[in-house]
Amino acid sequence: MKVYVASSWRNRTQPLVVETLRAWGHEVYDFRHPSPDNHGFRWLEIDQCWEAWQPLEFIRALSHPIAKAGFAEDMSALRAADAVVLLMPCGKSSHLELGWAAGAGKPTAILLDGPCEPELMYKLAGFITANLAEIGRWLADEEGVAINYEV
Repeated sequence: MKVYVASSWRNRTQPLVVETLRAWGHEVYDFRHPSPDNHGFRWLEIDQCWEAWQPLEFIRALSHPIAKAGFAEDMSALRAADAVVLLMPCGKSSHLELGWAAGAGKPTAILLDGPCEPELMYKLAGFITANLAEIGRWLADEEGVAINYEV
């Protein structure tokens, strides 16, 4: 399956999750390395002081060519995905990606990693777990394949 892992640059387990899903035979979009020569979109490519932006600066930055290209690349992968996994902890963009996928009728799952704040709307996801092997089994079920996944 083509799997879109929605997460955060700050999530330390994201590379392991991407690597594990690929080892299990899935084609996984990695926003940190969308292609061999691409190291993913970062706001600091637009402005080193991006964390101090005021609302109008942020709104203008959304129209920057680098932001437009990063958005287009992520959305292309999101549209092409067969399933979307939200890997916690993560931020606002990841939650929007999962929400878009749920609204588009794609299979969605949330992988909780560590302490988490309860969120009622997580019920939009088709599957919620704290275990990566269960994500593997869920993907296999969605694909109609019987495989025993272990981490």
